[in-house]
Amino acid sequence: MRTLGLLGGMSWESTVPYYRILNERVRDRLGGLHSARILLYSVDFAEIEQMQHRGQWHEAGELLAAAASRLEHAGADAIVICTNTMHAVASQVEAATAVPLLHIADATAGRITAAGLARVGLLGTRFTMEQAFYRERLEAAGLEVLLPDAAARERIHAVIYDELCRGVIEAGSREYFRGAIAALVVQGAQGIILGCTEIGLLVGPDDAPVPLFDTARIHAETAADWAMEPAAA
Repeated sequence: MRTLGLLGGMSWESTVPYYRILNERVRDRLGGLHSARILLYSVDFAEIEQMQHRGQWHEAGELLAAAASRLEHAGADAIVICTNTMHAVASQVEAATAVPLLHIADATAGRITAAGLARVGLLGTRFTMEQAFYRERLEAAGLEVLLPDAAARERIHAVIYDELCRGVIEAGSREYFRGAIAALVVQGAQGIILGCTEIGLLVGPDDAPVPLFDTARIHAETAADWAMEPAAA
């Protein structure tokens, strides 16, 4: 089994499910007492969050690239960025290491196309919804991506940072997300991407009339499957 290098802590609330899902996936496939081989570099999210909101993406990328290099030198066979938003700097992370980066949008797109869907709604931070780095990756896989309106994007962004990243789950926010999902379905969304790794802490399959694609779960399961594949000769 290959070793996964996790870049976590963004926020740690969603890194915890990554660890659990990775190990559950390995246990379920291999049985017995098998568990995943994992190296974790957990950052101080306050530092990253400040860089995000100041537009200091290059500086944030340098920080994560250095962390990824440390994981590689510690023995990681691949890098997993445990957050959607920070895939904005995926190219910097890839350039800093010789091991593959297992991209969250690729894993998500693969799961959606395997389900036979072509038009999906995207919920996430304002950065993930509005910047091109994530949507273009999905569109390159043949998906049409629908977004909430500007006011909804602001509210969703605020819930993520002010509540979910702090471990706060509010019933009113769950109702708001249900409404945002319903509005995307009216626009024609056949499924909804929970494009922030914390959103799965708030809503689940019972909160939507269409399939939900929890990116944290999809990413972790895909990474675990990769780790269990025989290494190339």
